[in-house]
Amino acid sequence: MIDKQENKLNDTNSNSPLGVWGSKIVPAERLNSISEYYFSTKLKEIAEMNAKGLNVISLGIGSPDMPPSTETIEALCKSAEKPDVHGYQPYVGIPELRKAFADWYKKWFSVELNPTNEIQPLIGSKEGILHISLAFLNMGDGVLVPNPGYPTYASVSNLVQAKVITYDLDENNNWQPDFDALEQKDLTNVKLMWVNYPNMPTGASATVELFEKLVAFGKKHGIVIVNDNPYSFILNENHLSILQVEGAKDICIELNSMSKSHNMPGWRMGMLASNAEFIQWVLKVKSNIDSGQFKPMQVAAIAALNNSDEWHKAMNIELYKNRRNRAEEILETLNCTFDKSQVGMFLWGKIPENYTNSGELADKVLYESNVFITPGFIFGDKGNRYVRISLCANEKVLGEALERIKAIF
Repeated sequence: MIDKQENKLNDTNSNSPLGVWGSKIVPAERLNSISEYYFSTKLKEIAEMNAKGLNVISLGIGSPDMPPSTETIEALCKSAEKPDVHGYQPYVGIPELRKAFADWYKKWFSVELNPTNEIQPLIGSKEGILHISLAFLNMGDGVLVPNPGYPTYASVSNLVQAKVITYDLDENNNWQPDFDALEQKDLTNVKLMWVNYPNMPTGASATVELFEKLVAFGKKHGIVIVNDNPYSFILNENHLSILQVEGAKDICIELNSMSKSHNMPGWRMGMLASNAEFIQWVLKVKSNIDSGQFKPMQVAAIAALNNSDEWHKAMNIELYKNRRNRAEEILETLNCTFDKSQVGMFLWGKIPENYTNSGELADKVLYESNVFITPGFIFGDKGNRYVRISLCANEKVLGEALERIKAIF
């Protein structure tokens, strides 16, 4: 018996994980439907380049490089000093935080939300994409995903074994859904539709008319419309929410985040808003996955949600306006074209015809000038002729990136 076991072990690749009697361990089949997040792999490559002394300038990730407001940090520190704030917290967040989110929505979006049962705090809105998918989708259910769009919409849909049905966004239609084309699709088993305005990666703004069409489309077909809305403050003074549309809460969910608008990406503070029943379904999932958020961080988030209008103007408008000018110079140097009406913390540009695809241009910039810009193909094939530049670098860094790129073009 021992000899047989030893022989089986010797016949197996020594680098493979082994189970009982030497059988090879394999991952769940759902992993075959996704790959490691693009930025996860690319940032490892950039780290290796930096280890060789190449000093790569990264203009890829949308991670604000400025701190939260002074009041936010002070509230965190003051609360964390208290002896009774370090235990588990309610899955629904503390009542004061839900009220602060409700007040924030009323002030900036003119949307009335019941803080008791129409708001769910999240550990970042990215978490909400998974929770919503688990709450609404059965295996094989259809999900409408934008192309180009945030890759997590598709990857999470694949993880929960739903059927991804892409719908195209086109610059000639202001990066809005083509509702005639949507009506031609087989929507029989579609349960969920992801939308994202202000749009990432294209920077396109929403309109009230677009949101009205989306609400009507969702009600007509019994499809839950989820608007992912973290970019509404950056270079944008027209704050829109899909929940402004009459009756939207019946069929819509809106995700929001403090990562971009409040310079808090690492804090993982987000929320979703909808009707009380949808909130309860999501809470059923969430309460079985995490154990709530650290109370001092919730207290600090309340302080951040009360940031002054002057703070928002300085951090979300003036700061990015100056950086955007530099980013536009970079795209012009690359002979890319772009829409100056874009909002958000990125600049999206169309590449020249002499490049096969966005990856070719992005690689040239990375390997010849040591500047990382994002190729648009990672957002879907409709992004294949575009590149994206993050504004989350100061003017000096953007200026250095510009000079490096000028040296090779």
